[in-house]
Amino acid sequence: LIQNCGIRAQYIVAMTFTNKAAREMKERVGTLLRSGEGRGLTVSTFHNLGLNIIRKEHARLGYKPGFSIFDETDVKALMTDIMQKEYSGDDGVDEIKNMIGAWKNELILPPEALANSRNPKEQTAAIVYSHYQRTLKAYNAVDFDDLILLPVKLFEEHADILEKWQHKVRYLLVDEYQDTNASQYLLVKMLIGTRCQFTVVGDDDQSIYAWRGARPENLMLLKDDYPSLKVVMLEQNYRSTSRILRCANVLIANNPHAFEKQLWSEMGHGDEIRVIRCKNEDAEAERVAIEILSLHLRTDRPYSDFAILYRGNYQAKLIELKLQHHQIPYRLSGGNSFFGRQEVKDLMAYFRLLVNPDDDNAFLRVINVPRREIGSTTLEKLGNYSTERKVSMYAATDEIGLGEHLDARFTDRLRRFKHWMDGVRQQCATQDPIAALRSMVMDIDYENWIRQNSSSDKAADYRMGNVWFLIEALKNTLEKDEEGGMTIEEAIGKLVLRDMLERQQEEEDGAEGVQMMTLHASKGLEFPYVFIMGMEEEILPHRSSIEADTIEEERRLAYVGITRARQTLAFTFAAKRKQYGEIIDCLPSRFLDELPPDDLAWEGNDDTPVEVKAVRGNTALADIRAMLKR
Repeated sequence: LIQNCGIRAQYIVAMTFTNKAAREMKERVGTLLRSGEGRGLTVSTFHNLGLNIIRKEHARLGYKPGFSIFDETDVKALMTDIMQKEYSGDDGVDEIKNMIGAWKNELILPPEALANSRNPKEQTAAIVYSHYQRTLKAYNAVDFDDLILLPVKLFEEHADILEKWQHKVRYLLVDEYQDTNASQYLLVKMLIGTRCQFTVVGDDDQSIYAWRGARPENLMLLKDDYPSLKVVMLEQNYRSTSRILRCANVLIANNPHAFEKQLWSEMGHGDEIRVIRCKNEDAEAERVAIEILSLHLRTDRPYSDFAILYRGNYQAKLIELKLQHHQIPYRLSGGNSFFGRQEVKDLMAYFRLLVNPDDDNAFLRVINVPRREIGSTTLEKLGNYSTERKVSMYAATDEIGLGEHLDARFTDRLRRFKHWMDGVRQQCATQDPIAALRSMVMDIDYENWIRQNSSSDKAADYRMGNVWFLIEALKNTLEKDEEGGMTIEEAIGKLVLRDMLERQQEEEDGAEGVQMMTLHASKGLEFPYVFIMGMEEEILPHRSSIEADTIEEERRLAYVGITRARQTLAFTFAAKRKQYGEIIDCLPSRFLDELPPDDLAWEGNDDTPVEVKAVRGNTALADIRAMLKR
């Protein structure tokens, strides 16, 4: 586009779904363009683009500058507070949160959600949705789903703003188009406008996110929306062997398609695909661990070349224990970041409010941690008042005019909190800031709050350890400042940046260990050796999909798993499995029957006596130990 079509980089926007994909895209473009050619190019996620639009147009949307973005924890806490106040309990808050998220993805606002409610549960969710959106606006905050919803509604209601952004975005590129939901589809369509200059890349066979609103039919709609659409089939695969691709093609042929394709490869025929039947789930986990250990020792391939994929996170626990037992290093995808822990987020919010009193999101997170009996209605009124006055919620607590909107009891509680925080800030500025932060934790009796909200004393001790570790990390940041003179504000900023860099490194650094993850998490990745565990009916395909007759998405999930393998692929399943305290017989997955039989090598179906199998297993372990001693 830039070099051959003469389109200036500042008019090109490339969108994808993850920060990692966006970074990789930027890096690749950087190596292809000459210096200065890419200046002004936008490469971002959908949500980052939406955030940019809201920041530029916040006034037309009725928000103040510096609005906050609520994360999952903030959203759940607010909804829980609303439900406890309105319904005297928070039963079903997760389900209601999911319903509201689904409505937003479908561009359904509270009045429409309420009007179309079909049962009491939906009616309750719609009422909570209305209260939730009102409160968010009063807090000068948005949530993740709003980052797409608000720009779309803005463009629908203000033609001049849409025209301005269409002028900015003259050529649009979208990756992983099959993962777009209704709101993302409309955002793309609006930005394209009548100019129709765009390229999308997608594979309907890899649409595996229907549970969070993705619509593979968006690919099919392209033909109707743009009759002059040119379709280019990318069928050559540069990853997998021909045998692996044949299995993937034959399996997915059982699904309907928007665009027919046949993957092919010049990577050689490849090994047979093994299907290993195990006695039970314990034997399955043991077999996978031994297979990996043996292959690692025989081939000298690093452990990071091996991946274990499964349908649900609950399947990971047993294989983790087996890998630990055999001293095989592993990396479990989706583990909690240190900075993602609730107690660390609480303390970081206190730190943020100390250095930036205008951070409304930090204010809202800490105002009731621990509880100060300041409810959502009070905070909603405070938020509305601060918006009218064009000041932060923190600053508004001290204004005389607030007393006209709030009961004296609540203004007194808010002001006591502010004056206390002002005192902590003063201590940080004039005394030892680390000592001041330790005193702050003691002043709010945070340890007691932790103990009230932990499952055990041991868990509470661990969480308090995280709190003191965070303060110690801040101390180390100040002490290691080579130039000297670093302020506490700068040290906290560095701490936030460190979290971002560590999470980025976790995403990108394969580390020397077997990669363990769900099939959903494996999308976009590849490994020389892949084991897919739990190939059984009611696991893959999942029981809920069988009951709801949504097998096609489960088949696409299996397809994604198969196509992660570069050279060696094995499926495992258990003949029996413990479920709810009972031993049940398991049926092999129907997807195994759909694979080409000539490419499969079945193992474990013989009637060899248990004693003989035990001898074989012990011999294999002895061989491995002998190799280790070489």
